[in-house]
Amino acid sequence: MQKSSRRKAGIAAAAVSAEAPISPKLDHARLDHASMSDIAHALADGHVTATALLKACLARIAAYDRDGPKLNAVRALNPDALAIASRLDGVKPSARRPLAGIPILVKDNIATGDAQPTTAGSLALEGARARDDATLVKLLREAGAVILGKANLTEFSNMLAVDMPSGYSSLGGQVKNPYAPALADDHGIPVVSPGGSSAGSAVAVAAGLCAASIGTETSGSLLFPASRMASSP
Repeated sequence: MQKSSRRKAGIAAAAVSAEAPISPKLDHARLDHASMSDIAHALADGHVTATALLKACLARIAAYDRDGPKLNAVRALNPDALAIASRLDGVKPSARRPLAGIPILVKDNIATGDAQPTTAGSLALEGARARDDATLVKLLREAGAVILGKANLTEFSNMLAVDMPSGYSSLGGQVKNPYAPALADDHGIPVVSPGGSSAGSAVAVAAGLCAASIGTETSGSLLFPASRMASSP
């Protein structure tokens, strides 16, 4: 998932707080309005570093995913992300490494052979770690991407129950639609659905928590949450 064309205002930022700009040259724009191409150009032009960009994402996650509306889109953060970003501060996006320094979330049913658990959102797999990266993750790393963390999802991609709320997992909790995070029924289920099992991936992009995110598709798992973000006010 990538930011829509209506959000191509430039790079956004918050190295210190969720509202502060990361670069004096980019005062007019913030992370929630930046497309991935905007971010790549800012990195290539030296207007922002990979570390500052990563810190901007972490600040927005702290402000809007962990606090504030508590969107629950990010199930877990990569403990090595800052170290990886710092090693990429002098590497600019190029034809060989087009994603150098760009922070990307991956859905938590995609294996990462690092310090991050791969859990499918289930308490039964809490702490479980994959032996190796999925091919997709290997390609992202080779392209220079910083794996920011794991996106929350409908547990086991909604393969456990026919009536499981979209975006709910026993380990990560309920993902909320960022356009109506406070609207919920008596059971805490969002009135405005965040969509299918890749809800966390879609919400993270819509809320400007990352440059891009990866979901998975079976029967609307990716398409429905993406459409919910595009059609919300």
